[in-house]
Amino acid sequence: MRADLFLVEHGFATTRSQAQRLIGSGVQWRVLVEGEVAPAWKRVAKNGDEIPASAELQVLDNTEAKYISRGGLKLEGALKATKLNVEGLRCLDIGQSTGGFTDCLLQNGAAQVVGVDVGHGQLHATMRADERVVCIEGVNARSLTADDLAEHYRRAVHIKNGGEDLGDHDEYGEDFDGEGAGPEGDDGFNPLFDFLTGDLSFISLTLVLPAVARLLKADGHLLMLVKPQFELQPGQIGKGGIVRDPAHFAFVEKRLRDTCAEVGVDVLGWMESAIEGGDGNREFFIHGKKQHNVAAEEKPLAAAPVRNIPKRTPRSELRALHAAHEDSEEAHAGQHGPARSKRKKKYEQDQPDEADGAE
Repeated sequence: MRADLFLVEHGFATTRSQAQRLIGSGVQWRVLVEGEVAPAWKRVAKNGDEIPASAELQVLDNTEAKYISRGGLKLEGALKATKLNVEGLRCLDIGQSTGGFTDCLLQNGAAQVVGVDVGHGQLHATMRADERVVCIEGVNARSLTADDLAEHYRRAVHIKNGGEDLGDHDEYGEDFDGEGAGPEGDDGFNPLFDFLTGDLSFISLTLVLPAVARLLKADGHLLMLVKPQFELQPGQIGKGGIVRDPAHFAFVEKRLRDTCAEVGVDVLGWMESAIEGGDGNREFFIHGKKQHNVAAEEKPLAAAPVRNIPKRTPRSELRALHAAHEDSEEAHAGQHGPARSKRKKKYEQDQPDEADGAE
């Protein structure tokens, strides 16, 4: 069995990408035979190395497997650097993805983590099954309001508890269980959180912070991962998508500090991430604290741009259309018949006539 698959199937890693990082840090194996001297350990050189099913395996550095993804290590480093304690807090995780940040928050004692992600089906099964986690999928945080979040939360909890997904515009209030969610709202859900964090890609934090900062309580802390490659223009990014010019990092920091000031967040710190991005880019964390009575929150949020996606024809309509014309004369009217091979005709032209060849 491939080494990376062996690590996943035997519980040493949760994903193949995580297994591959463990192999890079050092993994060795051996096969013990009863009655014989234990053989020397063999180092796994590459992800595709074959390991016998009966092998004993040893991971030399288990750091990469501490969390669902290496994002958890990034947030752990930032929590330690800022000395923030999330124990007992309700946390909002923007850009939840596979759940690295969520896993880190839970392991550090968070009471609840509500995750928001624009994608679907990315959260790891162990996080999805945790009763402290609510996963809201297919939602763009750029224009997320407290009322929107409350409705998405009710729907997510309804589905998590085994209910049917009723669609985007149905009410979920009857079966909603808001116990422990918070003191505000008729259903017990409080749309304001004690702590806000996030790991976003392909969008600038300057577009997301105006919305998500409103979901943070006064005096609540935020700790957002900053990826400079998504805060700059294409011409400012170097070869391979790597940002190298220190002046660009300073520009991104100032821009985000200004954005925080506009949305009522006092910046308490700016620090480099303990771990680089997967593509080798330098990443940072911005640490802030929410002010009281933020005037900017009275302004309506800017609407996210409408995506011009062509409407798909439902399969039921396509099947009905196909059935109506299947093998009918109307379906083939005006169409050319099947192509005929010209090869035989050409062959016949190239052959001499039998009469011409007679002596």
